[in-house]
Amino acid sequence: MLNESKKQVLFSEFTPGFGISLALEKSKKDIIDIVIESKLRGRGGAGFPTGYKWKSSANAKKTPKYVVCNADEGEPGTFKDRILLSEHPEKLFEGMAICGYAIGSNHGIVYLRGEYRYLLKPLLKVLERLRKTHYLGKNILNSNFEFDIEIYLGSGAYICGEETALIESLEGQRGEARNKPPFPTEEGYLGKPTVVNNVETFSYIPYIINKGAEWFKEMGTEKSKGSKLFSISGDVKYPGVYELPMGSTVKEILELVGARDTKAVQVGGASGVCISKKEFDKPLAFESLPPGGSIIVFDQSRDMLKVLKNFMEFFVEESCGQCTPCREGNFRLLEAVEKLERGECSINYLKTLRDLAETMKFTSKCGLGQTSPNAFLSIINNFKGEILARPKKPAENNSKAG
Repeated sequence: MLNESKKQVLFSEFTPGFGISLALEKSKKDIIDIVIESKLRGRGGAGFPTGYKWKSSANAKKTPKYVVCNADEGEPGTFKDRILLSEHPEKLFEGMAICGYAIGSNHGIVYLRGEYRYLLKPLLKVLERLRKTHYLGKNILNSNFEFDIEIYLGSGAYICGEETALIESLEGQRGEARNKPPFPTEEGYLGKPTVVNNVETFSYIPYIINKGAEWFKEMGTEKSKGSKLFSISGDVKYPGVYELPMGSTVKEILELVGARDTKAVQVGGASGVCISKKEFDKPLAFESLPPGGSIIVFDQSRDMLKVLKNFMEFFVEESCGQCTPCREGNFRLLEAVEKLERGECSINYLKTLRDLAETMKFTSKCGLGQTSPNAFLSIINNFKGEILARPKKPAENNSKAG
């Protein structure tokens, strides 16, 4: 069973300032070393080691430097960051300030999902309160450190969840991924060193600084330390946001949320993978099933081809169209799903589509095209019998009666 005693971090007691006050007593190098030692990895899905990202930006020569929070929570089935933004924003803002101190930045930006516009005024009120209590602004807690945060509203583009497309949008450009290298830690916003982390990642920072790297590493697996927020929805009795130790198995989570008669689970959002019952004993961790934050549960009543069609329609709609593998590849995969619906897809054609999906993963420019084939491959592989058993639809008779 899940270890209830260690799973609450982000939803535990929080005293504003308890992280930044300790951080200001340490050197910038010490702060980065603590984050590296904690083995915190980005909670947006990619899982890049947070401390090394900060170190790269801290070592960059250009100035000024920027701290950017990716609050563009556009992955279908994901709503954990919305809870943090609406109920625990002080943790996020304090984590950003600590990052600013560590890398030598005075300027933070929250890139807020356009659909979360209703959170803008409450967030601005929290920022103003933090300035008045000297946790933000000039001379934070009577120190020489200055750091402030502004909020930028996105325009509802899924691609802007990718960090370089987000930066393009911040600069007033069309949201499209940049070529890497150079990486944002060296040349990011306005060509300056920039750290981009998501809401959940920044929110862990005050706890890690306050309680230490070893405390954080008590939870999780060897390669995936700490706890993780999961947005759980679908055919479950108790949907919602759960904070669980990294390494929790799908089976344990299904029991926790009251799932019954489960056929499939989509882990890691639409760009993750769809698993069948034979994989429910696997853990959610960077070395196993993707712990991106979204878990969508499907019971035995669900048609997996319809589920797949829904995902592929989403990716066709959200592709920015910049690179051919993503733009054309997702369209072809959707076209194939429609053929499967009509019972017109042969085994040989299916093999060709698998090859196309693998090519997309290796040749697409950004994470959208690299991960969008995951749903297609996993559903086709895990539910091939159900999908190929569909009867061929009879051709329409267009002849007129004589």
